[in-house]
Amino acid sequence: MLKIKLWQVVLVTLICIAGILFALPNVFSERSLQSYPSWLPHNPVSLGLDLQGGSHLVLEVKIEDMVRERMAGVIDEVRAKLRGEKIGYTGLKAVDAGAQVQVTNPATLDQAITLIKGIETDLDVEGTPDGVITVGFNDTARNDMATSAVNQSIEIVRRRIDESGTKEPTIQRQGDDRVLVQLPGIDNPEQVKALLGRTAKLTFHLLDPNVSPAEARQSGVPPTSMLLPSDDLTEDGKPIEYVVRKRVILSGDMLVNAQPSFQDNEPVVSFKFDAIGSRRFGEITTQNVGKPFAIVLDGKVISAPVIRQPILGGNGIISGSFTTQTASDLSLLLRAGALPAPMTVIEERTVGPDLGADSIEAGAIAAVVGFAAVVVFMVLYYGFFGLVADIALILNLILIIAVISLFQATLTLPGIAGIVLTLGMAVDANVLIYERIREEVRLGKSPFAAMEAGFKRAFNTIIDSNLTTLIAAVVLYAVGSGPVQGFAVAIGIGIITTLFTAVFVSRLMLVWWLRTARPKKLPI
Repeated sequence: MLKIKLWQVVLVTLICIAGILFALPNVFSERSLQSYPSWLPHNPVSLGLDLQGGSHLVLEVKIEDMVRERMAGVIDEVRAKLRGEKIGYTGLKAVDAGAQVQVTNPATLDQAITLIKGIETDLDVEGTPDGVITVGFNDTARNDMATSAVNQSIEIVRRRIDESGTKEPTIQRQGDDRVLVQLPGIDNPEQVKALLGRTAKLTFHLLDPNVSPAEARQSGVPPTSMLLPSDDLTEDGKPIEYVVRKRVILSGDMLVNAQPSFQDNEPVVSFKFDAIGSRRFGEITTQNVGKPFAIVLDGKVISAPVIRQPILGGNGIISGSFTTQTASDLSLLLRAGALPAPMTVIEERTVGPDLGADSIEAGAIAAVVGFAAVVVFMVLYYGFFGLVADIALILNLILIIAVISLFQATLTLPGIAGIVLTLGMAVDANVLIYERIREEVRLGKSPFAAMEAGFKRAFNTIIDSNLTTLIAAVVLYAVGSGPVQGFAVAIGIGIITTLFTAVFVSRLMLVWWLRTARPKKLPI
């Protein structure tokens, strides 16, 4: 354990230097960081809502409105099917979240029910002897729509909040039909509600084959077309542009699903429209085989595939030079672009920055007091060895802050509690090593032999004790939420940095001292 190779010394030193550099931005004010060297890390710790203040909103997704909106499309298809087969009907209308129609000739009841069932497989269709037909979505379809609506709402909310530049928002599902939104640093709920009230707009357009983007920039865009950018970049870093016809051939409110998949071992995106969208998309793709069309989201072209063959039945494949990640990203964008159910704010509150400042001050005082107590105890009980442990403890605190800053994990009030607890636990490893060294000294071993045995025999115990605590932290993070996760993250990071500083940093310092001073007796 006392034989340390040069590369190990270099690695430990570099990690400590990197930790100091990543933690350093937390010493400076936000204004001072503006003049901070760009080549150095400049991200301070991101504070949570309870420390920084901000807005807390709970949004309810109106699932029934989405069901009624989709049923409106089914009603249009019922009308078209019955007229196409020349089946007389009357009273076709929406009833709650379903629909109702009466065929004028009861003899055509079974034929009408069969036609309506063929519109969508998710429909429950029932008829009465007098010719009244009731149509509704089955429970599986309603559950799928509820899940889809909430997931789409979360994605749209996240896109809108990211667009505003808000750092470290918390956006997560709460219950079956609610979305929790926490925005640190934003103390104006009206501003947040206005932001979330915007709706993503997804549209499908044909490309204009007669004008290239370069010609459009030089000579102007034709009146019937528009020049739109995309998220893809050219070699010189500029967005790739497309000349797109203004006419919307299909809108995203008819899209019900999109998922990444594989075809011929190549990543693709599979999608599905509702009944009306399926019919329209089939007509469009039949008439435009071999032509490219653009999928436009929020004024940007997210994909411009070529229609290789007619796409019938509402299910289609978008293929291209996708990777697994880009196919997954495009699927998310397509799902997010579909108009979700309306959302209403059912709870809102603002956490003032003063409360956050008080929490930070209280947490800082607790950390300083706990740190000072540990430092004094270690020096009084172990002397010089205690001082080495205290230096390792300081590096441990720096590394915790550095890791949180590096990964931009959100620091909450329970997170501060986790850091304070970690400071108290951090010297446990040193205590185990030092007590083992004491036992070896009592047995009459030389300083080198005592220290070698102390580190070697305490190592397994240190790993076991910290590993069990790390497992508990992982479980807390997996099953917990919000404050519990913040506490678990702080504990988990603290355990890893503690193992590094106690086992490697302390050992490096003590071995260097032992080889330099060559004492005849260990001062422990």
